[in-house]
Amino acid sequence: MNARPGPRERLLDAARDLTYEQGVHVGVDAILKRADVARRSLYQHFGGKDGLITEVLRVSGGAERYRRAMRSAGDDPRARVLAVFDALEDITTRPDFHGCRYTAAELAITDPGHPAHAEIRAFKEDLHALFAGELTRSGHPDPEFGANQLVVLVDGVLAHAVTRPGAHPALAARRLAETVLDG
Repeated sequence: MNARPGPRERLLDAARDLTYEQGVHVGVDAILKRADVARRSLYQHFGGKDGLITEVLRVSGGAERYRRAMRSAGDDPRARVLAVFDALEDITTRPDFHGCRYTAAELAITDPGHPAHAEIRAFKEDLHALFAGELTRSGHPDPEFGANQLVVLVDGVLAHAVTRPGAHPALAARRLAETVLDG
């Protein structure tokens, strides 16, 4: 018999799903209803909705999907970077794709002091470092700048796939990534 997850886990699961489907401005009542918890649990575990949103961003896996794609491509840095764009093609063509939760949150949360911004920036820095490491291993002449270019391509793919479903921006970005990899 599987035990039902506790209120904290149910809140995180509900908020992860609803904020991805509807954005970070989804109502607290919808999150509480989906999680099947009392309002008190939200405040006990997260201090409120801002804390919950921040924790969702912190535990959502960040760049792990990109690391998995790279691991599956073996040891060659070029193949590892290009595998990210192959994975993006798969991700962005799914019917339940709603874009990048981090970029969407960054754009939606206008309060510059909101703690979610630190989690969003940490994710973007992690992605940059992941690419910079691969470019360094490949002997790229400017791995930091190349990593910036690759992050821009990833962000562009994720945004473009939302606004033009079926356009396959990951395929276009993969070709551009090859140019970045060539230095």
